[in-house]
Amino acid sequence: MDITVKFGKRVKAIRLKKKLSQGDLAKILGVHPNYISGIERGQENMSLRSIERLAKALDVLIKQLVI
Repeated sequence: MDITVKFGKRVKAIRLKKKLSQGDLAKILGVHPNYISGIERGQENMSLRSIERLAKALDVLIKQLVI
């Protein structure tokens, strides 16, 4: 499985565990909900800075997103 797909599945699992919608997470990050959807489907290749922002928004360590 491609790393972006694995990453996206992990993001989605954490987001759902935190009871956040894609729209909620998008508002926190200041992005469009379609971007969150793309991340979760493995269609977005995020930069390290974006991954850091995402981890902060989800209140998790970066390693929790990539393990």
